Amino acid sequence: MLASLGLFVFTLSTIPYQAKETSRSWRHSGSARVGMIESNQFTGPDNATVTISGTLHPELTGGLITISLLERMADTGAAWPYIKGTGEVVGLYVIKDIKYTESNILFHGRPRQIDFSMTLREVEDIDLIGEITSALSFDLSGALKTAGQKINSTISSLLS
Repeated sequence: MLASLGLFVFTLSTIPYQAKETSRSWRHSGSARVGMIESNQFTGPDNATVTISGTLHPELTGGLITISLLERMADTGAAWPYIKGTGEVVGLYVIKDIKYTESNILFHGRPRQIDFSMTLREVEDIDLIGEITSALSFDLSGALKTAGQKINSTISSLLS
């Protein structure tokens, strides 16, 4: 296990990311003064962001089906616990964006390679924690049905 976000586990068979970038920043508010440089006040840390990226090869690793599960998690707007593979709980994170590029397209439209990145944003909103329980039922049966439909359409296109 590389890491987990809520119930989604990043492994070699789902999304084996190759890079993880963490960004932290701190706010300093400035006030203009006549004839002098600005006065500054430290107003606190900003939310951390984590960007996970890698290349998927659907024949060996996860593909569009695993990406669609992450998209459905993002659609809930809920905060998910982000846990490193070492067991360290990093904190609560929301999915800010997911980007992917399909390439090496086969004759039936299926990609052989997907370049993937996802940005997570740290939140401390205790109210979002309550959302996790309702988000856990984010229609897993619907996600599995969609996955099944994609598999069936792929098989039927291969047979045609």
